[in-house]
Amino acid sequence: MKSFASALIAVIGFFMGAAAIAQSYPAKAVHLVVPYTPGGGADTLARATAQRLSEVWGQQVLVENKPGANTAIGAEYVAKSAADGYTLLMIETALVINPSLYAKLPYDTFRDFAPVAGLVAISQALVVTPSSPLKSVPELIQLAKTKPGEISYASFGLGSTAHLNMEMLQQMAGIRLNHIQYKGSAPAMVDVAGGHVAMMFNSTGGVLPQLKSGKLRLIAMGSKARLPQYPDIPTVAEAGLGGFEASAWFGMVAPAATPRDVIGRINGTLQKIYAEPAFREKNLLPQAFEPIVGTPEQFGEYMRAEALKWGKVARDAKVRLD
Repeated sequence: MKSFASALIAVIGFFMGAAAIAQSYPAKAVHLVVPYTPGGGADTLARATAQRLSEVWGQQVLVENKPGANTAIGAEYVAKSAADGYTLLMIETALVINPSLYAKLPYDTFRDFAPVAGLVAISQALVVTPSSPLKSVPELIQLAKTKPGEISYASFGLGSTAHLNMEMLQQMAGIRLNHIQYKGSAPAMVDVAGGHVAMMFNSTGGVLPQLKSGKLRLIAMGSKARLPQYPDIPTVAEAGLGGFEASAWFGMVAPAATPRDVIGRINGTLQKIYAEPAFREKNLLPQAFEPIVGTPEQFGEYMRAEALKWGKVARDAKVRLD
């Protein structure tokens, strides 16, 4: 009986301690790791989020850029950090794609990280040079079937979202295109705009300046539904490939053993921030970001579904980065 009482007291003490930690969190600076170089979409959103978190919590949230190895360097750093809520990782689709691209990683996506929250979904746009004869996805499919392997598309690297989005289109349409790799989205878009490469998928926010200046033309959206900004542009699914959905996303994770109450505290703050009209208008709308902040459990389920989806695309396309 005494042992039972002692165990009960220990359990109660544990939960009371966890609750106390969550209530006092954060008691010092929080580090948000971005596995990319400064200036990109993930970095920009991370800095906007960090600034607002700092304001709400009254503690500094510092952004640290740790790029390299297709996000694996930053991910490994966070996976091996103390699980106390003071080191977080800004992630994107690569975290769940990498296990299908590499035979060995220095972390396990689902064992070493705890989901905190999804942040935004990033609609993908299929763009061509303004002088291109291609006006629609059906025209692209028809032409590609008469010229297998001759029509080129750009991406910003093997296994990138731009690459896998187009691989999925090829698989669903039964066509074969010519993949041209670049070291970033900017040089890829320059060559598409110049007509050196026929087309590419890129984030809607990433192509908006070129669309507005007339250097690129939008022929289809990879999203589930048409964007309010472009109501006349059909989705790829509407254009004949039912079920096609090409989107990327940003989210946040913590080391796996981070206390649930601390994760709940971070998640709750993120939900409030991403619901603020001013934050959305300043940081999300200009990039055509769609907020997807839900519970940690919902984000965990979403990550697993995305891993299955893109894992199949990568395997079917025989894409490996070993």
